Parts: sequence; C-alpha cells; structure tokens
Amino acid sequence: MARIDLDLAHAYRPNPQRDEDYALLPLKMTFRDGGAYALLGPSGCGKTTLLNIISGLVTPSQGTVSFDGADVTGKTPQQRNIAQVFQFPVIYDTMTVAENLAFPLRNRGVAPERIRQRVGKIAEMLEMSGQLDRRASGLAADAKQKISLGRGLVREDVSAVLFDEPLTVIDPHLKWQLRRKLKQIHHELKLTLVYVTHDQVEALTFAEEVVVMTRGRAVQVGSADALFERPAHTFVGHFIGSPGMNFLPARWAGGLEVAGRPLAGPAPAALASAGEFKLGVRPEYVTVTTPDAPGALPAVVSMVQDVGTYWLVTAKAGEVVLRARLGPDADPPKVGDTAWLGVLGTHTCFYNRNEELIA
Repeated sequence: MARIDLDLAHAYRPNPQRDEDYALLPLKMTFRDGGAYALLGPSGCGKTTLLNIISGLVTPSQGTVSFDGADVTGKTPQQRNIAQVFQFPVIYDTMTVAENLAFPLRNRGVAPERIRQRVGKIAEMLEMSGQLDRRASGLAADAKQKISLGRGLVREDVSAVLFDEPLTVIDPHLKWQLRRKLKQIHHELKLTLVYVTHDQVEALTFAEEVVVMTRGRAVQVGSADALFERPAHTFVGHFIGSPGMNFLPARWAGGLEVAGRPLAGPAPAALASAGEFKLGVRPEYVTVTTPDAPGALPAVVSMVQDVGTYWLVTAKAGEVVLRARLGPDADPPKVGDTAWLGVLGTHTCFYNRNEELIA
C-alpha cells in the first residue's frame, strides 16, 4: 500500500487559459496509506480523469503524482503497482473463476500454494467459493463483475486498488451487499482504496472520506457527517442528501433578512460584514413552529408527500421553494396553509457569493 500525494492540474487541450479549459483545476490532495476514499460527483466533473491520473493511464498536463514521497508522474500503472477495476467486467471468459482470480498472481510468479490460499480467501470474501471451477462465460454480469473485483483485490503487494464505478452492472440488492462486502474487505486487508461513483449512497457507505467534485474542482473532502452537517460549498449541500439542502437568499440590513423578510433569532457575527449571502438549511432541520418563535419564516404549503418513513412538505416563502422533512408521527400542515417554518438553529449554514461556507 502507499500514501498518494497529488499536486496537479490537467487539460486535454493545449495552452489552457480559462477554468473551462481544464478537466481538472489545480488541486493538492493526499490519500493516506490504507485509507478508503470515494471520488463523488456528476458525470463530467473530472473524477475518472483524476482516477486515471493516479493509476498512470493519464499523465497530468501540470504537476506531479507521488507514492510514498517518490515522484511517479512518468511511470506506468505496472511500475506504480496499481490494480484497477473498471465499470464493466474485464475477465477471461474461457477461464474458470479460480483461473481468473489467480491470473494476476501467476503473472508475477507467485508460488502455487500461495496462489491457492489467496484465491480461496478472496473467493470466500466475495461468496464465490462454490463457483471456482465454473467457466466465466456461463456467469451472469454481476458474477463476472465480482470476479473483476476479486482480480483487483487478490494481490497483496499493490500500492492501491482503484474502482471506476464498478457496481454499474450490478442489480440494486446485490449493490448493497457488495458495498458492505467491500467495506469488510477494506477493514480486513487494509488496502488503499479509491472508488469513483456518482451515487452518494455508494460513496457515503463505502468511504472513510469522500472527495466531492464539480466542474473539475474538488470542493470538499470529508467524512459523511461533515459533508452532511457542514457542507463547505453550496454544491455539496445540493448534491448530498435527499432532498438536498434548502438555500434562501439573505442579507444583513441592521439584522438578518431572509427571503426579503427580517428574521429574529441568533445569527453569527460574521454575517454583519457579508453583504448579500445565502442561508442553507437541511430539510431535516426545518421545523414547523409558531409565528413568535425565533427564526420562523412564513411559507405557503404547495405539496405534502407521505414517503413512508417521513413527511416531505414543500412550501414557498415568497418566490423561494423551501422543503421540510418531518417525522412519520408528525401532523403536517395542509396544502394551501401558511406554515411558520423554523430555519435558524445550530445546523444552519451561511454561504458567500462564491458559494463558500462563511458561518
């Protein structure tokens, strides 16, 4: 395993001049030895480019990649000792499951007895022990992808194992099982794992730390709790959570004004010099309260949905849409009612004009 240090930028076109010219804007990042990381973001945000730079499939147009302090920017994936699992299964259909799993070890001259032990251990972890003698050609797509996962995990000497959306072809129930299994494997093998996905559930359940990316920029690196409770950028608040964070226009005018209305209640001192900004609050932390409660904002209810485990209330404060996620035992307001919604509290965040967290 290795500690991976990145100090780089990348553009696929020559002489980049603007941010839009870069696939990856300048970033500095460290993946610690033995850590489990996820690169999370929408399609086109740069996460696969970053993964391929780590692996050596792409050379950054600027900067360096280091493994354990040694510059490996010009080295191939083989020289970096990387294992990579791709979006679709990469296996040999004419080989058995056992032969596929053993292939990376045989290529490196590992002793037959050690190969047998290692293949047996990985097959057991992936619950494929009963299929070792079956030819891969007769297996379903999800079983083939499990073989790909196993081929990435079977080597003990790798610097890191990289996953590029490996559960795309897996059915939803098996996805949950494999995410749990990968987390278990990480705890047992202590490998450095980097996992690319656009699925927040995959990222937050698998990784110890998540790198949230948008438009070629890594906007926040943190644990699931940190990303949910204190998004460092409005994109993180929007992208993480279901539904995402509410954002309301706000300004300081001798006091806090939200959605064009003075709002009584505690406000951070930093807002007094912030000019115009945004208030961000998760639907989970919006409460139905009374007109005289601190931080209460009137909003006309436009939709009430019974989601089973919670009520989702959608309302409009002026022209701004506001969502509240209430417990299953709550008595939600009715459509057309004016509800007083509490938006100020310890979980409320404030963002400047650059969409960055200020308080």
